[in-house]
Amino acid sequence: MSTFSEYMELTKPRVVALLVFCAVIGMFLAVDSNGVRVLPTWHAALFGTIGIWMASASAAAFNHLIDQRIDKVMARTAHRPLATGHLTPRQVFIFAMSLGIVAMLVLVLLVNMLTAVLTFFSLIGYAVIYTAYLKRATPQNIVIGGLAGAAPPVLGWVAVTDSLHPYALQLLLIIFVWTPPHFWALAIFRRDDYSRAQVPMLPVTHGVVYTRWHILFYTVLLFLVTLLPYFTGMSGLIYLFGAVVLGGGFLYYAVRLFNPPDELFAMKVFNYSIVYLMVLFAFLLADHWLVDPVVQPAFSLEPVV
Repeated sequence: MSTFSEYMELTKPRVVALLVFCAVIGMFLAVDSNGVRVLPTWHAALFGTIGIWMASASAAAFNHLIDQRIDKVMARTAHRPLATGHLTPRQVFIFAMSLGIVAMLVLVLLVNMLTAVLTFFSLIGYAVIYTAYLKRATPQNIVIGGLAGAAPPVLGWVAVTDSLHPYALQLLLIIFVWTPPHFWALAIFRRDDYSRAQVPMLPVTHGVVYTRWHILFYTVLLFLVTLLPYFTGMSGLIYLFGAVVLGGGFLYYAVRLFNPPDELFAMKVFNYSIVYLMVLFAFLLADHWLVDPVVQPAFSLEPVV
């Protein structure tokens, strides 16, 4: 790999692409304090996306730095630049810090302070609280640490409106509840890796069957949580249809995981979860811009400025 490719590998481009996708969706779902749709300006959309991407990439690089010992003993991560020795810890630290500093400058100077502050706490939450502590401290690491990874749609929303609306928090809640079944499916498949690295992931500490039950529980909870945008008036029937169909598919995979056809089925659940989130947000976006809501909210949510 070229040096450029090694540095790009540090940013976890596929993971960060999903985070930035969610942030951009948040930008285009934003409403003002009166509930009126807000079309992002090119300035907020461009620099908000750049700042959020750089901050996410910085957090990913810090993850490489902190996890370098673990990465060397896990088959999934043994190819990473620090694990192979192609980059030094000093190089990775400088790269991660540079990305983080530039990201904050972009957000503070070219977007708004609220976005910068929330993005900074998300970066610290993932790079320090989750990676350096929670990941090694508890099998519930991904549940607690998932809050940082759930922030991108809120960051995108705030980049456009400079305010925090309860609707944006619903997007955060969806990703927060989606994260455990998404990640635990991968952890089941890679449980031997985590065991060798002495990382207390749920399948390692409590077994695969216990983890399957947790995946099912969180998938049921996710199905219910994804109905909130409809019942609060944030979205209409187009989104409701998509949420029910996609949620039904996720429930099928969660139940089938109890008696999988092969060892690779856990990865099929993991891959479906990624498609699920992207398509669910696409339904949110389509409903938001193609039609007006066709139902009255079951309860109102006042914005928090």
